[in-house]
Amino acid sequence: MSSFFENKVVAVTGGSDGIGRALVGLLLSKGARVATCGRNHDKLYHLQSEYPSSPLHTVVADISAENDCRHFIQSTIKMFGGIDVLINNAGISMRALLEDSSNDVLRQVMDVNFFGAAYCTRFALDSIIQRKGTIVGISSIAGYRGLPGRTAYSASKFALQGWLEALRTEMIDHDVHVMWVSPGFVTSNIRKVALNAEGKPEAESLMNEGKMMTPEAAAKAVVRAIEHKRRSIVMSFTGKQTVFLNRFFPALADKLVHRFYFKDGKLIK
Repeated sequence: MSSFFENKVVAVTGGSDGIGRALVGLLLSKGARVATCGRNHDKLYHLQSEYPSSPLHTVVADISAENDCRHFIQSTIKMFGGIDVLINNAGISMRALLEDSSNDVLRQVMDVNFFGAAYCTRFALDSIIQRKGTIVGISSIAGYRGLPGRTAYSASKFALQGWLEALRTEMIDHDVHVMWVSPGFVTSNIRKVALNAEGKPEAESLMNEGKMMTPEAAAKAVVRAIEHKRRSIVMSFTGKQTVFLNRFFPALADKLVHRFYFKDGKLIK
């Protein structure tokens, strides 16, 4: 039985680390032709070396830059003839209270998490419409419930989900599927390079990585959701609880989220 992804062209942003890297390997194993991008040339080189005979196209690109997004998408279409699935995975986090943060933090996070996805999607849209393909956004529980110490991150994920929901409705007549996925905490580099109050990637992870979902498990959930054309998925039980409480018991959600992130009035996570 052939895979849903057999011979499909899948573009994945941020494929040199974490969920993105796991997605690249999983999609290649399912027979897809995969294109990915990242800012670090060495990481992309090692990724390409790991799959020397596979249909993998890698591009050095900073998706916060519109021209880099254009180059990534156009080079993918030139290499493989089109795009069937676009997975907007690249993202950046932050950890700082708003009162301590510079405006540069908001700008950087929005540029990557929202505008990067918007740019790549816009440049790939004509090809995806022609192929009646799929557009995916890797979101977060922070796209449903604002999280303290992550105001910019929450804003970017709320924006991404609203944008994708509007696009989903626009694409109904084109038979293009649009969806978003919200992993829980995943063992990845995103927290270790989260922006601090000055907008510098110096924050250390304060989370217990041992209790988190692996990138491979998250990638499998994303691929299953694409195969089954899910509208959206929230992967973790805690995430589902948070979404439910925030919708029906918002005051209680405020208290529980505050308790989780603060101790003695100080941000701890």
